[in-house]
Amino acid sequence: MASNNSLPVRKVNDKLIFVQVLVSCFLFINLLLITTFFMNDFFYTIMRYILFTTMLLSDCLFLILADALLVLNSLHIVIQMWLCLTMYIFLSLNTFVTPVTLTAMTLERYVAICMPLRHGELCSTLSAVRWIYIIHGLSFVPCFVTLSTFFASASHTFYTQRRLCSVEIFILYRWQGYLRSAISQLYFLIMCIIIFFSYNGIMKVAKAASGEDKKSTQKGLRTVTLHAFQLFLCLIHMWCPFIENAVMQINFLVYVNLRYFNYVTFILLPRCLSPLIYGLRDKMFFQALKHYALCGLYKKHIAY
Repeated sequence: MASNNSLPVRKVNDKLIFVQVLVSCFLFINLLLITTFFMNDFFYTIMRYILFTTMLLSDCLFLILADALLVLNSLHIVIQMWLCLTMYIFLSLNTFVTPVTLTAMTLERYVAICMPLRHGELCSTLSAVRWIYIIHGLSFVPCFVTLSTFFASASHTFYTQRRLCSVEIFILYRWQGYLRSAISQLYFLIMCIIIFFSYNGIMKVAKAASGEDKKSTQKGLRTVTLHAFQLFLCLIHMWCPFIENAVMQINFLVYVNLRYFNYVTFILLPRCLSPLIYGLRDKMFFQALKHYALCGLYKKHIAY
């Protein structure tokens, strides 16, 4: 009997350990890519690498905070609500930084392929810095709206309580959840339209191109397709709380397993695709990555 009672605990621990291994691997790869960027001045001058590294930094912070919340909830550790609120602000901000940055990087590819003569002007280093400010400003808007409605509804005693920290505790009324979902869906609808527009424009150029231009255009087309898939996973993540709440009313064990599946598939997986798209598929970045990963034993060849 005691053996049967200990079985669910062992399974939860196995899942938690598996997630820690995944998060550690993703963080290691991301930190290696970030180090590669900062060790080479050449990447400072190209907008897509600047945006890529900004997204990696955001993904690292997101993974650390999301994993911390997972561990706290799995071990049933309660914390002060002001600390939970601080974690939520950074987590909410970085939830949107990745898809908004993906959209900006898609536009950069569109300009590079469809407007090559204006690429140097529109996608300069200064433009990249401006886009970083815009990306973080746009990413903070959903968080600001959610917090505004929360501050207007929560009592002063709420901030001194100690509870399990989760995003759901800041949704005090059902309409707040609907408002948060509506803003998220609006954001992703606009981003999907932008990616579709970019894909369609690059497709037209790909049909008209030939030789090396066609090869380069096809690679840009595949990059935009991967961005669209990554964005699709991020979009499903926004729907997960509604599906999980519905399942929880039916079967709690299924709810626990579904939440774990959603965490791995729609939170961890989109963040691990970023290194694949630009860290491993990009020839110049991959050469530099091998050089630093092998401690200089591989001689890099980067065309300036």
